[in-house]
Amino acid sequence: MKKSLFLVALCLGIFFESQAQVSFSPGLRGGANFSKITQTESSFKTDFYIGGYGALKLGRLYTLQPEITYSNQGGKDIEIHSYNFETNQSTVRFETITISYVSVGIINKFNFNDRVNFHLGPMFDIQTGRNIYSNSEVDLSFTAGLGYNFTNNLALEGRIKKGIVDVFDSYYQHSNSPFVGSYNTNFLFQLGLSYTFDIQNTNSN
Repeated sequence: MKKSLFLVALCLGIFFESQAQVSFSPGLRGGANFSKITQTESSFKTDFYIGGYGALKLGRLYTLQPEITYSNQGGKDIEIHSYNFETNQSTVRFETITISYVSVGIINKFNFNDRVNFHLGPMFDIQTGRNIYSNSEVDLSFTAGLGYNFTNNLALEGRIKKGIVDVFDSYYQHSNSPFVGSYNTNFLFQLGLSYTFDIQNTNSN
């Protein structure tokens, strides 16, 4: 009985301690995308992302961060095969493919200390533009990365983002290379900065 009361008291103590540290702060983030489309032998394409977030700090070690981001992705030097039925000729060209998304994500941020944090979470991507036919107008992706806080407001972020939806029609790929396949997904690195705005703590204490 005493052991149960001790565990309940311990849990309540942890809960109230975490409640005392709860705060919410909005922020902006942006930077460079280095993206490609898998199984297409494409090169990495350099573009950008920009967005906003709300950082809900639930304790010293954990922050829940909903995000919305505009992201230009795709790949560079993708081999495109086409056939002209009027001339009975096939042509090959190399193109830079751009697929733009608005991404909504829930990022779990684990704070190792006041400077370094780890990011992990799912994202739901809605396509807003493209320059070639795409298999799907949505993508489900996962991201992981690290952040480094220069100050309480300004941070450097680096992430890897991997989609799981086949977004590119493999009809355009007729190579015999073992690196070309029919499961063509988004893959990218993100490197940028974030800025968190100071607002009053949500707890009156």
